[in-house]
Amino acid sequence: VLATVTMFAVGQLDDVRDVSAPAKTAGSVLAGSGLAIAGVAILFFRIPFVGLVALPPDLSTLITVLWVVGMAQAVNLIDGLDGLAAGVVAIASGAMLLFAEHLDNDGAIGDDNIGALIAACVLGACLGYLPWNVHPAKLFMGDAGALTLGLLMAAATIAIGGNTDAEVMGQTYFFFAPLFLVLVILGVPILDTVWALLRRARGGGGLTIADKEHLHHRLMRLGHGHRRSVIILWTWTGLLSAVVLLPVYTGEGASFVPVAVAALGLLLYTLFAPGVRAARRGGTEDAAPEAEHPGEDLGRRAGAVGGHFMR
Repeated sequence: VLATVTMFAVGQLDDVRDVSAPAKTAGSVLAGSGLAIAGVAILFFRIPFVGLVALPPDLSTLITVLWVVGMAQAVNLIDGLDGLAAGVVAIASGAMLLFAEHLDNDGAIGDDNIGALIAACVLGACLGYLPWNVHPAKLFMGDAGALTLGLLMAAATIAIGGNTDAEVMGQTYFFFAPLFLVLVILGVPILDTVWALLRRARGGGGLTIADKEHLHHRLMRLGHGHRRSVIILWTWTGLLSAVVLLPVYTGEGASFVPVAVAALGLLLYTLFAPGVRAARRGGTEDAAPEAEHPGEDLGRRAGAVGGHFMR
């Protein structure tokens, strides 16, 4: 609770008045340190073909803090369109809840593990919030909401996958380590974050300089409208979650086949659907963001509404 309040306060302060990237990072480090001190820390790592690795206290705290900062950054950067971040986090938290339920049934985690509770709370909060945040949005989460969601997702992941040394066998083994679990389920915001870091570092313009080259911006330029771009990224998150859940629940590697087919279909639709290869430049509701919000640049709106963590 203290870590959540700390992260929320940092984000709310940035929503009210601009806070520098180093200051926001310091606040995120403080929140992550609070988690580690309270015992919600990555104590164990499972690496395929290597086994269980117990982390020393200092390294455990460091990795926990970096995990929190990275997750908060990922959710904040993806919050550039109405309903995008809330929907992605809702799908991811739902997948983590189902994953935790499976581990509990197998006896891999105890009933007192807080990870499933955090995931359920995040899922409920996002589902209750989404009707007000889908395009055209009536409410915006700002940095306060995005950073808080990132912290809670990090805490849930740590509690489910990094806080127990129980032996896990079979298909579940490869997804039980927090690294692999979150890299798959939250692949969309994590990919967007890594892409943004590499792009800005290569461009030499500074890592804190906001741009309009995120995944959702590129979908908009392809010709997908606001709602369709959000739904496409929601669907990708759902497919990535299925990659984790299907083999865990079925125990069969062949369960990847329908997911692969669906992913191929979604990729083809994204790139070659009729009418989406040329950017729309009209006054329709799903046209460019300038038509939806006259006189307002999408990059500035994303910064004011969702906030770019690294701006």
